Amino acid sequence: MKDLKDLVRRNVWNMKPYSSARDEFQGNASVFLDANENPYNGPYNRYPDPMQWELKEKIAALKGVKRESIFLGNGSDEAIDLVIRAFCEPGADNIVSIDPSYGMYEVAANVNNVAFRKVRLDDRFDLDTDRLLEAADDDTKVIFLCSPNNPTGNNLSRDRLYQVLDAFQGIVVIDEAYVDFSTEPSFLGELENFPNLMVLQTMSKAWGAAGIRLGMAFASPEIITVLNKIKYPYNVNLLTQEYALSRLNETRNKEMQVETIIHERERLQEELPKINCVRKIYPTDANFLLVEVTDANAIYEKLVQRGIIVRNRTNVTLCNGCLRITVGKPDENKKLIMALKEL
Repeated sequence: MKDLKDLVRRNVWNMKPYSSARDEFQGNASVFLDANENPYNGPYNRYPDPMQWELKEKIAALKGVKRESIFLGNGSDEAIDLVIRAFCEPGADNIVSIDPSYGMYEVAANVNNVAFRKVRLDDRFDLDTDRLLEAADDDTKVIFLCSPNNPTGNNLSRDRLYQVLDAFQGIVVIDEAYVDFSTEPSFLGELENFPNLMVLQTMSKAWGAAGIRLGMAFASPEIITVLNKIKYPYNVNLLTQEYALSRLNETRNKEMQVETIIHERERLQEELPKINCVRKIYPTDANFLLVEVTDANAIYEKLVQRGIIVRNRTNVTLCNGCLRITVGKPDENKKLIMALKEL
């Protein structure tokens, strides 16, 4: 990895971050007259902890990482945007990623006026390491890799991910939004071995809390410090922090839900190929299936008419004729199967 100072945008490295009232105070107090808050309607009259330390302590214990290696944001999308803003000079630097993959990497790059280079996956939806590294140059600051990938559902080969981490001198972001549904271990255990590694996870999938918008980024304390420097002061509201803490105390409930989803995923993998309009089910390590059908557009519309919403991915690279189907509850999956049989 290059020296962090050489990767971070110069103006970001040199800037003085905003310091909130809660940043400046440490310890216990009973009278707060520092932040121009309404003194009534506690506790929601107070600004939340800008660094979310209590929540980070809980996550650190669950994930086996240092709390200083955690960034919490308004969904993983905030971390994606901040990485680009921190490391990529608009109109000069570029980002490399895979195709197909999660669309927000490219959207965030476009918003920040940073060139986005897409490298097509191979015919097994796996990473072509040589082509990916060839696409990178001296102005490539970040590589985004999603594993398990969206919309393909599969893990990228672990040995190929290690090759990228070893060879690339910039920041490598591995988005693990769906890791809880996979048998592959997380890359969190590799943070100490690769100073250029950032791992993204979320409360939206396995934890069943998409509505609270809480994303997690894990990296070296030095990289996390850079993100904290440019984030908005109170980016994670108090209601989100409170609900996340309560949900993280329900690990057994979360594990049971994941087990049920995986069981239902296997049932769909068994039942869908028996249906006439289904041509192929791609292997998956996520909570969804990429399904090739006879006429994706027509089948999508017919399902909508029956009140069943899936994702039409037929116009996505390498996904011609495919629908992406999230694994639902047993009764929802049954309705899907019955509807497809009747088409």
